[in-house]
Amino acid sequence: MKLVHACAALALVVAAAPAVGQNVKITPIGSHPGELCANDRALILEDPTGVRLLYDVGHTLTGADDPRLGTIHAVLVSHAHGDHIGDQKLKAVGAGACTDAERVSAAPNSMSAEVAAAKNAAIVTNAEMGAFIGRKVQGIGGKPVGQCPQTAGITAVPVATACRSTTHIGGAFVARTADAAQGVEITLVYAAHANYVSLSLLSEAQRSILAPDDTSITLGPPIGYVVRFTNGLVVYLSGDTGIHSEMKTVVADYHRVNLAVLNFGATALTTAAAVHAMNDLVRPATVILSHVNEAATEGGKLRANSRTAALAKQLKATTHLALSGRTMEFDGKGKCVAGC
Repeated sequence: MKLVHACAALALVVAAAPAVGQNVKITPIGSHPGELCANDRALILEDPTGVRLLYDVGHTLTGADDPRLGTIHAVLVSHAHGDHIGDQKLKAVGAGACTDAERVSAAPNSMSAEVAAAKNAAIVTNAEMGAFIGRKVQGIGGKPVGQCPQTAGITAVPVATACRSTTHIGGAFVARTADAAQGVEITLVYAAHANYVSLSLLSEAQRSILAPDDTSITLGPPIGYVVRFTNGLVVYLSGDTGIHSEMKTVVADYHRVNLAVLNFGATALTTAAAVHAMNDLVRPATVILSHVNEAATEGGKLRANSRTAALAKQLKATTHLALSGRTMEFDGKGKCVAGC
């Protein structure tokens, strides 16, 4: 009986104690602090074990030395369009208007390559984009970028030098810190979009061939991600995508995501399609709205006449905005417990 009482007392203490460090932290990195602006795409996602992911760097970093970055273990790139792979960078935080931040060229390297090189990060994307970005990293550092080392299918992070995942749609890349019992699982999923690369990132020889026809090359299929964190949170990073059936069959039914980061680009999703995708197909507990291609907020508050506001009113899930610099913390069920 004494043992039972002791165990019961211990259980009460544990239950009463806060779950310190058990939340996933998500921090948008946008052009204007505290706002959701037209060019904003980038997110940093941090697991309780310390694994830190940079998703779609886009145009809102000032450089690979941007102090908002910190440690980055993996760079995720959903597709090769310039506003995702990063063919430009921010002139300065807060420069220009929220509708169109002031930027300068990041060619010929791309911000994805510059960050991967500076942070010695794993490049987690489809095999073709990984090879393309890897060659850019090689041009920066002078060393070939090979496949990320694995033991029993797991890559220990931080890696010694920049590497690439060589993952295909449906495959998973697992990143684990040395002292963690479990890793972060990053699965590539389908996205309905285009995947051509900015001409400014191609070699002069390629540009001379393609520029007269105002076209470019594609780097494999565009992708989204499902990221399974160690606290149980399962996040759908939609990438730029139109509505498609795998949102239900793969993302919802198989992966059972409980948090969705929805890219709400006007050229890919109508408001009606976005509502159906979230309410009826993916059905997450929480939605974070990003990539809205408008100045969605003013003073950190949603603009009532914005396209983003029209969508938010119709979503069944708890909805948050990807406000630049504001760190949101999520428990394993997809509920925001701090910063929202």
